[in-house]
Amino acid sequence: MTSEEYFAWRNYFLVLLDRLPIPVAVCTANGEVRVANPAMAAEWGTVPGRVRGRNLLDLFRPSHSAATQLGRLTEALRLGRRSRYTIDVRWQAGAGGAERAGELLVDPVGEASLAYPLLLAVLRVRAEAPPPEPAAEVSEVEGRILALAAAGATTAAIGKAVGLTVDGVNYHLARLTRRWRVPNRTALVAKAYVLGVLVPGRWPPVAAAAQRERGG
Repeated sequence: MTSEEYFAWRNYFLVLLDRLPIPVAVCTANGEVRVANPAMAAEWGTVPGRVRGRNLLDLFRPSHSAATQLGRLTEALRLGRRSRYTIDVRWQAGAGGAERAGELLVDPVGEASLAYPLLLAVLRVRAEAPPPEPAAEVSEVEGRILALAAAGATTAAIGKAVGLTVDGVNYHLARLTRRWRVPNRTALVAKAYVLGVLVPGRWPPVAAAAQRERGG
């Protein structure tokens, strides 16, 4: 391959790397970053030029469980083996950003030789748990209806307790079912607990608003 062909392929590779939405870096065997794409640099809230020359272990913190894999990777590089290693890591998303977690998939690349190869590091970000849904706003009557329904009361018994007809109770239950997009009364009660409308761990069931009013 001529020097012109080499630089043409190198530039083509860099363009492809920049367009990848997956965080990728190319490093030396000791972890020094030679090339990082924008997706990788964005994980630290910076640009690729500011990542180049830094060490992956300065940017990522391997977990305690990753020590074995790091040892295996070091030994594999020494022996010229070409295997993929998965390293569990954590890092901070930019200055003052939230801590994130994921895995570095590290592949030695290049022909097998006595010289240490380059490392291709692909970051797989671990999905974060969705935040809990905020407590829903319900009226006092709706809170009482939900608490009675959670206790297993019939529609007629609920109506008698809150001073409504059976149709009136059904109206409120149907309204909440549509609002929370649940299929039936059992799911409606479960959703009420998830949304914080009903107090968990209380029997008989009680609405959170009613407990706050009583100072409990």
